[in-house]
Amino acid sequence: MSASGGSAGASAGLAAYRPELRPRVLLSDPLLDGAATVHLIKDIGSGNSFKVGPKEHFLIARMDGQRSLAEIGEEYAGEYGRRLGDAHWQQILTMLGTKGLLAGTPARTAPVAPPEPRTLLRGTLPLVADADATTARLHRIFGFLLTPWAMGPLLVLVVAMEALVIAHSGDMLIAVRELFTNPVLLTGAAILLWVSTALHELAHGVVARHYGGRVAEIGLRWRLPAVIMYCTVDNYLYLGGRRPRIATAVAGAVMNLLFLLPFCALWIFAPLDDATHEAISALLLLGSVQAFAMLVPLPPLDGYKIASQLAGATGLAASTGPYLRLALRRSPEAAAYPRRARIAYSAYALGTVLVLAALVAAAVAGVHHLLTA
Repeated sequence: MSASGGSAGASAGLAAYRPELRPRVLLSDPLLDGAATVHLIKDIGSGNSFKVGPKEHFLIARMDGQRSLAEIGEEYAGEYGRRLGDAHWQQILTMLGTKGLLAGTPARTAPVAPPEPRTLLRGTLPLVADADATTARLHRIFGFLLTPWAMGPLLVLVVAMEALVIAHSGDMLIAVRELFTNPVLLTGAAILLWVSTALHELAHGVVARHYGGRVAEIGLRWRLPAVIMYCTVDNYLYLGGRRPRIATAVAGAVMNLLFLLPFCALWIFAPLDDATHEAISALLLLGSVQAFAMLVPLPPLDGYKIASQLAGATGLAASTGPYLRLALRRSPEAAAYPRRARIAYSAYALGTVLVLAALVAAAVAGVHHLLTA
């Protein structure tokens, strides 16, 4: 936003105005977007969202109905050393009013996109009338598991289970191969993994609800032959702080692993016949792979959301590519990126390469083991 240094500020009429954002308007933390820093603004009533720069955000965040434009202008002048004239105030107020973000202005309803045609081959189907209320009920029942005294021991058990899976991964790979020769057990394992995927989605919603999130929809999405459950958190990027957003993103993979704990107990302690024991071995390996695959830092996986939050960026992958091309050419434009952006994009690129290399190495080792077993 430009500002006029020669203006004395807003006129008397504007100076007394106390603008107030509607309660449904959400503002994000500062996020990297290429070489720039932006804030996201979302109207959860209409679903509209857009980006603004730090100066616009500075003004908009202070429109609480308590501060007058004169007071906001004084704070702005103290921060940026310039005062805004009438033309600049009118510009930003008109923009907010046109978008229906100010109290006292007509609410803006976003155009309703026609629903995706539902066919046998593809479509979506909401499963509950009020997804947020459903998630709230689930949180009341299972929310105690999110407390440190409950989650701490569970995570210790998960780590112990994964240590066993790694130690027995060779035998479990053979069990997976044998599972595909038994249609009955293969069907049972596939159903259990699908249930784990459904719980994965609900876990995102429950954890988001724990931190004040709002779940907009829970349903089924199919692109035959795949049929999956989905849970849409309406205000994920606006949850209060980086930690709640990371916790919400990682919740699905943690749920996948927690789902495996009872089967691990059966595998260790129950007197099972050989076929069932082998089937559970395969389930433990496949379920673990399912969980950790979701943490790969590529869009649209949960790992990418976690990486984006750690980097404090929006469009992390889209911003990393152009930066790397500039950096590899030693372009002066790359040096113009803020230091935080240079570190974030480089770290994301390196981390993604290392993760993918580890996955390829694990896959090659697994194939070699199966061929030589």
